[in-house]
This record gives sequence, structure tokens and C-alpha cells, in this order.
Amino acid sequence: MIIYQANKREFLHHALREDIEDIIAGHYRSATGHGAGSSEVQAWKHSLLEMAKVLQDDEIPADAGIAIEYQLPQSAKRIDFLIAGEDDEARSKLIIVELKQWSTSRRSEKDAIVWARRGGRSGEREGTHPSYQAWSYAAYLQDFNSALQDGAVAVQPCAYLHNHPRDGEIDHPHYREHIARAPLFLARERARLQAFIREHVRHGDRRGALYAIEHGRIRPTKMLADSVAGMLRGKTEFVMIDEQKVVYETVLAVEMQAERRKQVVIVQGGPGTGKSVLAVNLLAALLARHRNARYVSKNAAPRAVYEAKLTGTFTKTRISNLFSGSGAFVDAAPDTYDTLIVDEAHRLNEKSGLYRNMGDNQISEVIRAARCTVFFVDDDQRVTIHDIGHAEELRRHAAACGAEVTELELSSQFRCNGSDGYLAWLDHSLDIRETANQTLDTREYDFRVFDDPKQMHALIELKNQVNNRSRVVAGYCWKWLSKKDPQAWDIELPGFDYRRRWNLDKDGSLWIVTPGSVEQIGCIHTCQGLELDYVGVIIGPDLAYRDGRIVSDATRRAPSDQSVKGLKRLLESSPEDAGKLADSIVKNTYRTLMTRGMKGCYVYCADPALAEYLRSRLSSSRPGGADADDAATAVATACNVLSLRKVSESERASGTPALPVVDLRFAAGAFSDMQVLEDGAVDWVVPPDWIRPQPGMFVAQVVGESMNRRIPNHAWCLFRAAPSGTREGKVVVVQHRDIADPDTGGRYTIKVYSSEKLATDEGNWRHRRIILKPDTDHPGYGPIVLELADDQEHLHVVAEFLMVIPHDAP
Repeated sequence: MIIYQANKREFLHHALREDIEDIIAGHYRSATGHGAGSSEVQAWKHSLLEMAKVLQDDEIPADAGIAIEYQLPQSAKRIDFLIAGEDDEARSKLIIVELKQWSTSRRSEKDAIVWARRGGRSGEREGTHPSYQAWSYAAYLQDFNSALQDGAVAVQPCAYLHNHPRDGEIDHPHYREHIARAPLFLARERARLQAFIREHVRHGDRRGALYAIEHGRIRPTKMLADSVAGMLRGKTEFVMIDEQKVVYETVLAVEMQAERRKQVVIVQGGPGTGKSVLAVNLLAALLARHRNARYVSKNAAPRAVYEAKLTGTFTKTRISNLFSGSGAFVDAAPDTYDTLIVDEAHRLNEKSGLYRNMGDNQISEVIRAARCTVFFVDDDQRVTIHDIGHAEELRRHAAACGAEVTELELSSQFRCNGSDGYLAWLDHSLDIRETANQTLDTREYDFRVFDDPKQMHALIELKNQVNNRSRVVAGYCWKWLSKKDPQAWDIELPGFDYRRRWNLDKDGSLWIVTPGSVEQIGCIHTCQGLELDYVGVIIGPDLAYRDGRIVSDATRRAPSDQSVKGLKRLLESSPEDAGKLADSIVKNTYRTLMTRGMKGCYVYCADPALAEYLRSRLSSSRPGGADADDAATAVATACNVLSLRKVSESERASGTPALPVVDLRFAAGAFSDMQVLEDGAVDWVVPPDWIRPQPGMFVAQVVGESMNRRIPNHAWCLFRAAPSGTREGKVVVVQHRDIADPDTGGRYTIKVYSSEKLATDEGNWRHRRIILKPDTDHPGYGPIVLELADDQEHLHVVAEFLMVIPHDAP
């Protein structure tokens, strides 16, 4: 998303003749739905005026593209300023400019870190060097955007600190490597920056580099589980940005001090802030330094998934030496390890062992066992009565062990589509804490409330077909009957003919990555600490909406749920504390479940009032498909057509690219006339961002199983009408009077085309027979054979199939 976009000429007019900060603020409000902070507006006012002075250079083309505040994909981070154009060899170039108003800074001994006043009242803080920041944003963008990956656009980052003198601190040789990758321009160096821009942008943005960046196909998000093997072999899988880099370098610096005094590092961060990515990166870095280090987690699911991904790359003994449960340090001698990295530290328990009767305290045991202990913690993900690893308890045990404590925080969101607003909305909506985010724009994050769990689960199953990264989870409010009887159903909602089983038996901790397990229901214990593309959440009767309030009831949990075991005893001794703890556990559980999805979260509520409450807090809600005749049709419609934004008549008139949506039942046979095709459109939609609309392209739904190896039933697909050239071996829409297609019920069909030709006396040829072959794993579908010796004029190849539109096409 680009907040402001123009060419150089237009930007200079706005910056020099109007109040550019007001223009940007207006664009920002329009794009995000809320206003920018006063400090950000002031930063725009001063820094953009300085960039206008830089661009007042006649040799920088007037039609160079300018973009301001570009939000990085799947992140809350934004690039300050971009300049697009072409170099001397007509190659598309994109210059990233990181702008800072600093007038002073101070060198840090850590790699790529510098001390500076970074806004607010906190004085100097450590953060990334502007050159590293610009480079990391460029590297991150290249990881995601296809236009950069295929070489269509080359990126050159730089940093401009227009108030900062050259003082030997910000430009110290310590930062030489980073400044080489992203040149640093300081006060009174406007001419140097102008020369740099001229070197890379000699012509305007004639090929639409900014359009390619804004609309280019977004590469699927990397998953930590898929990258862990490469990371432990020293491969850079994730570019660390801003606070992530600060935490990483600080932990490595603290670890060096552990020889003289025991060290404890507490890193706080919410869902999706990169805690687990940092934990594995740190493990890799420490192993490269030949440190005796381990990754520790109370939750077995992340360990099991990472270990499974390492099988075949590392030996079994090596893997077991890298990963450990939190109860493994009961008898460990002091300082056995150099560093223990504790992920999901909020899940630590007091006692260890199957019956929780071993050891003293897991926090103190872990601290005692290592010279340096790093805790990654989120207090709002404590989901059982036994979880004691909140930040205050970590501090207390660190002090008792005589450890020096360093506290750090991660705030940037790299999950939930990079939407910090979604997390704040969720906290407010679940009554965890009051925030300013009382409504959620579902364009920002794909959140939907369903009235039918069957439809929700069907949509998740469709999403899962793309890459096996979507699952359904639920609050632990149903008994685990299938544990003893594999044929029994655990979660039954008879009103919707919905029956599913818990996952806990067959796949165990690997459920979240096991192919086919999307049919089952996961719980908090098999998904916490892991991530999905899309998550479906069944909110059980332990959470409801009554008299204008969110009400929790932990007694509605299943008797086998260990998370609230001991609650009755606590209620007797301290009813007020027990009530608060139980309320926190229920709400934190659903907060955790509802933040597993990087791209979307779909919800069904056992309490209809809660469903209506959540739906009322959406500013762009979508129907759950309650009125559909069957789940498959509803899901196909919601998943495909609604995933492509509809285009209004006024938008089309103003030039917004759009494709017609047609109904093949009525349109077949009329596609040779483009005007008829357009007039017959039932809707118009924005195409997926990697498709450029061309004459004759249209979107239509394919119904039936005859082509399911290539085209799933009810899939929405891209076609080209009246195709030219050879048809042999292509999937086409064919119309003929002798066709009676079992799927379409009409005189047209969608099949693989092949033909037999007959030579004529004139030395030409004609079709003798057309064979239309299905491509399916369903029995009962045979080829349609058309004998055409005498009536070729009755056959029409209406359209050519191009592709199935992915369920999550942007």
C-alpha cells in the first residue's frame, strides 16, 4: 500500500506551493481509516520539504515516479520515500530513501546499531543505523515482491539525514559495510544525493516501476517451520528489521558478558512480533560461536514441528541436543549451558513431570542451569492455571539467582497481515484491555464471522488446498471421546450437521503440518507458538456476550482440559483471584487462537449473541453464507469472487483495471463479440495483482468434477474469449449442438481439446473428429467425441482456460 503517489513535477508542486504534510495526512486517513500522529505529520512537513529541495534538479526527470509511505507486505513497517524511473540502459530502478531528522547520534559497539533520539520523551534509544534500515527494507521487499525477484525492477537503498553533520559517529568505519550497501547522505550533502539519484534515474517511470511494486504479485509468506533447517545451517532466511535487529545484537552482546556474571534477558512481544524467528536465529548464531546452547519450550508442538523439519538434515542426537522441554533441567548442574533460549516463556510451570511433582520451579531451574538465559514472553498468552512465566515472575527469580537483567521489547507486527490494528481490536473486543481500536476494517485483515461452522470449515479446507497452511481450532469445551473410541465424534453441533474429532491422538504435536489433518480440530496445545495462513476458530460456550459485556465461564470447559485443573480448589481459598485468573485464561486462549492466522481468521461462535457482537464491530463485514443452500456453494462464492474486490461503474469510468465476471451458462457462444461479453457481465472485479487485463479476458465459475485434477469444483477461473492459434492439448470451453454435458447440463463443456484431421483433395485439411477429454479422479466421466465431417459450422471454441484464481488472490 502506497499512501501518496505522484510524479516529480506533481510532488514539487505539493511540497513547494501547498502544505505537503496536510496532503499526506489526508491520503493517510483515506487509506487507513484513522489519522496520523502529530509527530509524524511534523516529520512529513520538514523531511519532505528537504526532499523537494533535492529533487529541484533539472537533470532528475520530471516524470520520475514518487511514492511516500509504502507499507511493506505482511508488516506494519513503511518505507519513507521512493523514487522510480529508468537508468541509462533503460532498466527500471527504484531508489529507497530512509529519512531522518536527527541532528546528533552516538555510535554503538553492536553491529548496525546506533544511539539517537527517536521521537517521544524517552531520550536516546538504541535502534538500527539508517543505512541498515534502508537496506533491510529493500531486502525484505525483495523477499516478497515478484517484480523485484524476476529482475524487472532493481532496488537501490540509501539514507538521508538532512540535519546531521558528518561527525565520525554516524559515519564511523564500524558501519562501513552497511553504508556501502545503502549510501549515507548527511547535512549539506544535497548535491551528493542529487548526483546519486541522477546516476540511477535518468529517465521517468516509463515502465511503471511504482505500479509493479504496488500491484506486483506478493510471494507467499515464509513460515518459520519451513526455514528452520536453513537457519541452523547459517543461511539468512529472514531479514531482521528494526527492533528485531536490536534485540538480536543486544542478546549476543549480553551473552558475551555471562562469563563474569549470570545474565537474564527478558524479551516481551505480542503475537507475530518475531519472537520465535529471533529465538531460532539466536540459536544458530550461538552455535556458530561454538556455544553450548539450546532452544527450550514448555509447549511440545513447536519443538516437534522444528524437529520434524530437521530430520534428514541433522542427526537424531544432534536434534535432541538442540531442542528441549522446560522440565529437563530439574537435576541440571549450575551453568551446564552457555545459553538457554526459552521460547513461549509464559507457559513455564512451577513443577515438572507428568504429575507436576518434580523439581522446585522451572524458571529458577532454567536460570540456574545456564550462564545466560533468554526468555521470550507474552503475558497475554498465559492459557492455563499452571502457567507462571509472566514477566514479573521472571524478574523475581532472576534477582533471586543474582542475575543481571536486561529487558527488551518487540512491537512490530509481522503476522495478521502486519496489522497492529487487528491485535488492538482483538484486545478491545475480548475485553482484555481497552484500546482505541473499537472497529476493524476487514480490508486490513481478513476477519469473518460465520453463522454455520460447516461453512467456515469448508472455507478453511479450500484455503488449505493452496499450501497446507490452514487449520480449524477450537476452545477446549468438548470431551475427547475419540481417545477411547476412534469412531466417536468429539465436537458435534447437530443443528448444522457438523461433526469433527480432536486431533490429539493420531498426529499429536505434528497435527499443524500433517497433510490431511485439516479435517480435524486443533486446540491451544497444538498450535500455540506456531503460525498458519488462515485459521478457523470455533469459540465454545466458555465465552459469551451478555448485557453488553463479554462474559467468560471456565466451568464450561471439558473435564479433560488440564488448563483449568485446580480451579475449584483455588475458588475455595481465594474466589476473587480465582475468578480473575479463570477469566484471563479463557480470553487469552481465544486471543492466542485468533492470532495464529497470518492472512485471515474465520470465527464461529457457539453463542449467537457473541457472533453478532463481533460482527457489529467490523466496518466492512462479509456475510458468513448463512443463506446459502449448501456450504460448498457458499464457500466457493465467498472464497473466490469476494476475494477479488468488486469495481464500481464510477471506478471503471475513471480507468480502474477490471475484468468482467460472467455466467458460462448464459454467455457460452457469444464470446466472439467482445461487446456482448462486456454487456453480459454480472459484475466487474479487480484482477489478481500479477494479471494485466487484456481484451477478451473474463472470470467465470466452473461447476463439476470432470476437470478436478486441474480445476476444483466451484473454482473461479480466468478465461480468454475467442482464442486464436492451436487448441491441441489446451483446456477450452466448447459449444456444440450434440453436447449434453453432465456437469453443466447444457450444450457446452470444459474439457481438454484434441482433434483428428482429414486431408482434402485441395491439399488442405479439415477436422474429422474432435475429442473432448475430462481430467478427473472421479469415475463415470468419459470423453465427448464429436464427429464433424459434415457440420463443423456448429462447433464453437468459446474460450480458453488460463488459470484457477487462487483463493487468497489479492
